[in-house]
Amino acid sequence: MATTLQEDDAQAHVHGVCFKTGPPARVGIELEWIVHDGADAHREVAPERLDEALAPLEAQGLPFGSRLTREPGGQVELSSPPADTLAGCARDLRADMTALEQALAAGGLVLAGHGLEPYRNPARVLDHPRYRAMEAYFDRDGSWGRMMMRGTASVQVNLDAGDESAGLRGYRSRWELTHRLGPVLVAAFANSPLWQGKPTGWRSTRQLVWARMDPGRTRPPGPPPGIDGDPRAAWARYALDAPLLCLRGATADGWNAPEGLTFRSWLRGVPGMRPPTLDDLDYHLTTLFPPVRPRGWLELRMIDAQCGRDWIVPAAMAATLLDDPVAAEAAWAATESLCADGATVPTEAVWLRAARIGPADPVLGKAILACFAATENALADADAPGPVRAAVAEFTRRYAERGRCPADDLLERTCR
Repeated sequence: MATTLQEDDAQAHVHGVCFKTGPPARVGIELEWIVHDGADAHREVAPERLDEALAPLEAQGLPFGSRLTREPGGQVELSSPPADTLAGCARDLRADMTALEQALAAGGLVLAGHGLEPYRNPARVLDHPRYRAMEAYFDRDGSWGRMMMRGTASVQVNLDAGDESAGLRGYRSRWELTHRLGPVLVAAFANSPLWQGKPTGWRSTRQLVWARMDPGRTRPPGPPPGIDGDPRAAWARYALDAPLLCLRGATADGWNAPEGLTFRSWLRGVPGMRPPTLDDLDYHLTTLFPPVRPRGWLELRMIDAQCGRDWIVPAAMAATLLDDPVAAEAAWAATESLCADGATVPTEAVWLRAARIGPADPVLGKAILACFAATENALADADAPGPVRAAVAEFTRRYAERGRCPADDLLERTCR
């Protein structure tokens, strides 16, 4: 029989399961893509067509062990196993990506490297009770949630939380540094300027969507990460005070949760409802979507999907600036200008400026250049594989040095 939770036990569980500490050593990468018809990107891709193309991979698995999943709007995702090195993770993920591309090509389909579906308003194609409940929940506040579920795609980088030390390898500093780097990663890799074929006025509309859809579960914990000097306390408070998005097996009709009910309120007792269990809390944690999410490791969730193999560039930047001590010091200094009035992390306004203007913003542009330089120097010192270093150098030349991001390419093609 499931054990009923008490509030103190719930908070202690969030502390322990979300910030598992130890020397940072591993990296994982998750890649989402929108799927387009290879002959006409504006044409709807029928779910049955995608089913047929993916069936062999779903039956046999991918050669290097990446997990293949699907998102509500028909997006596909590859999630790498955790690896001991960035180079090893990237090498295996590239091979699994090639297998995915070949399977889709046989059905006339392609992976589209956009952070937001640029041309269509996709339908939801997955009918799991979780997604029905999510859609009903987000619909209360407009269309942002539907846009997120059906039309967004990202590069997600997963890094160890860090150890118990007070230095840059410690989980407190790594948590803070990921939030300082967040606007830099949003701006440098912004790649979602269109919606239904028209410019939105934002370089990363995807980041705007996440910021607007449900602040209680999509914005960074506040006050600034690390209340009382410990991000575990801030995250536990954030998690318990977030409203329930869905409630598994709530009724015969679906998983809809009572409107406005937070997990903390449920812990304190709700007439007519059973008390929550540890399984309920663990599931609730999977429904929180801030730009950095602790799950025993740190998920960096703020990066738009990239074209082709360019995903290796944000992955290399994030991993290098967090894990290399010299690069981490440089990143800390480079992002100081993004933190106003003595704060240690950027405000929401900086995140939104990064999404709207991208590297053309002079303060962000300067920070981006410094972070690319720190990344390139650290990769050279570590004798990183040539393809990784070449990809970072080319991206720097093509975008960062020119105050541009991938969104600018799509805007130029659209506005000609």
